[in-house]
Amino acid sequence: MYIDGKGTGRRVMVRETIDEPVLEVTRVAKTYTDHPEGTVALDTISFVVHPGEFVSVVGPSGSGKSTLLRIVADLIPPSSGTVRVCGLDARSARQERLFGIVFQDPVLFEWRTVLANVELPLEVAGLPRSERRERAMQTLGLVGLADFRNRYPRQLSGGMQRRVAIARALVVRPRLLLLDEPFGALDEMARERLNLELLRLWSETGVTVLFVSHLIAESVLLADRVLVLTPRPGRIAAKISVDLARPRDADTRASSEFFDLVNRVRSALRGVVVDSEP
Repeated sequence: MYIDGKGTGRRVMVRETIDEPVLEVTRVAKTYTDHPEGTVALDTISFVVHPGEFVSVVGPSGSGKSTLLRIVADLIPPSSGTVRVCGLDARSARQERLFGIVFQDPVLFEWRTVLANVELPLEVAGLPRSERRERAMQTLGLVGLADFRNRYPRQLSGGMQRRVAIARALVVRPRLLLLDEPFGALDEMARERLNLELLRLWSETGVTVLFVSHLIAESVLLADRVLVLTPRPGRIAAKISVDLARPRDADTRASSEFFDLVNRVRSALRGVVVDSEP
């Protein structure tokens, strides 16, 4: 299929069929060599993410969750194994802007307005000013911040800053959205509101999502599947399907099915063998 490569209107051929995964991670391992003995962060991780799926990765601190996301995003190389996004290797996928990424910190430029922050990836891609302004405004409308376009990051709440960061990632119209604990620094009430906001955005855009979290309930609420990592070195302990009805809302958290799934994930984190996908 053809996609809008680098947000410039240039059409790029992507080797994808209707059944082909958006993301394929095959036997990925990572060893950091800044110590004579080395530190094994990840060990032979393999999974796929299909078009339109929302997949959460949960694991204890130090299990390699963020390392995995950074390898997928081509920010650090794996020691072994491969990553493919829409049939392309991770480097080519990054160059073609097939994914957007949101970090734990919003990483907004304080001297740029909200609109200018969201426009930035399109500016780097060389889009004309009128087109990038139109797309940025559309995306700010999607996250409910169009009226704040002329504000600066310091004038926004923490939750609003994270919505700006998500808008900046979505403005390139990515095939894959990578989220590295984007709500980690927020209070519980703000985090729950943004969880539901993220579900709405995912539903409206149809983007495929890989979401890293250390919170079990959050992972279950959001995802179609939860990948549970072991303590370092990170391996996949379980792949748990989340068969909760959609759309999900605050009431979902009160259901017995939700509690059962949370307990399954918690058991997998404790090393208890649970029924999971192959």
